[in-house]
Amino acid sequence: MAQDPEEDRNPREGFVDTSSELDMVTLYSSETGGSEIEADIIRGILDSYGIPCLVSRAMGYPSLGFLVQVHRQNVSEATRLLEEARAAGPAAAIEAERESEGW
Repeated sequence: MAQDPEEDRNPREGFVDTSSELDMVTLYSSETGGSEIEADIIRGILDSYGIPCLVSRAMGYPSLGFLVQVHRQNVSEATRLLEEARAAGPAAAIEAERESEGW
């Protein structure tokens, strides 16, 4: 017995969420020499908590700066996580890495 192809379709197939909550908001912006490293650290922190982000850089032109952007709906959570990471300092990052490696 043949199935109706309409029954197999996902009702959200082709759906595009245009919510303003998905707009990208700049969380970090810098044009200084160490900004690439700081942008990568921020991306790592956000990635570790499952918060998607976008790091923008002008390839070959580091003096044009770096941006880290997150969805508008994640701004407060991302800001809180970065503030906690700054407050904990580098020692907490080293300790967390050691724990994750089973030291």
